Amino acid sequence: MATSPNSTFTEIVTTTLAGYSKTLADNVTNSNALLRHIDAKGNKQVATGRTIVQELEYATNSTAKWYSGYEVLDTSTSNVFTAAEFNYKQLAGNVVISGLEQVENSGKEAIFNLLKSRVRNLEKTLNNTMATSLYADGTGTDGKELGGLQLIVPGTVGNTVGGINSTTYTFWQNKVYDFSAASGSPTPSATTIQTAMNTLWLDTTRGADVPDCIVADTNYFNFYWSSLQTNQRFTSDDNASAGFMNLMFMNAPVFFDDQCPTDKMYFLNTDYLFLRSAQGREFTPLGEKASVNQDAMVLPVVWAGNMTCSNRARQGVIQA
Repeated sequence: MATSPNSTFTEIVTTTLAGYSKTLADNVTNSNALLRHIDAKGNKQVATGRTIVQELEYATNSTAKWYSGYEVLDTSTSNVFTAAEFNYKQLAGNVVISGLEQVENSGKEAIFNLLKSRVRNLEKTLNNTMATSLYADGTGTDGKELGGLQLIVPGTVGNTVGGINSTTYTFWQNKVYDFSAASGSPTPSATTIQTAMNTLWLDTTRGADVPDCIVADTNYFNFYWSSLQTNQRFTSDDNASAGFMNLMFMNAPVFFDDQCPTDKMYFLNTDYLFLRSAQGREFTPLGEKASVNQDAMVLPVVWAGNMTCSNRARQGVIQA
């Protein structure tokens, strides 16, 4: 492996990147409203093992019953849990510094400034990549991309997620409100959006278990915004202060996300959504690499994991 022209340069860059790893991971999370919600629930978790195993609840306990006196109780085994199994998806970006830049930035302050600008650029790139992939269906880049909301909460039910076929096991189906399939086939608009939202809210609610995060594209966010009277346009101060444009619906924030697929609005219960990262691979810098046939230092920053779900029945999507 080629050595840097300045050992101090290498040491400072490597040490600084290692210390910046958690900040980078936090910044990627906090740049997206959905990821921020998932993290607030404690659902940004570490995964270990060959695959990511997500335990889920798929049935009620059949032994629960009313009884009287000496009546025999049901002690039979009740299998109420199974697990979905997700593959790891990998994301990487490089901080690249040429040999000439290393020579020109030999002082400590110059090294820090150069590194800061390169890391900021990489951070923006990783932010954009992750934000886009949150809505992916897992088939992008020859199946290497994250399995996001178009996989977990698709517009057509019956797909396989985490190795479980939702056509066979209907408990694993998400909810869908499709304007074209609704009574009268209404056209999506400011006058019809709240009926769709009311319907999907009820479909995804079970007692106090309700959607806590709604994300929408430009069209559907505008429809909802326009449907509200001025005195109805409440926002979440916490989300607004974090820089996320939002309205409120049934105590859940409604976010505009320019990465959301066209004509989609997702009703999400983030109690059951997770971002699982491989241990030691949460936007973690690897060791210095030599650029082949070039005078340059390459420092890869890597992430491995996937988005997982433990209850798809509490997730839904509105579409046309």
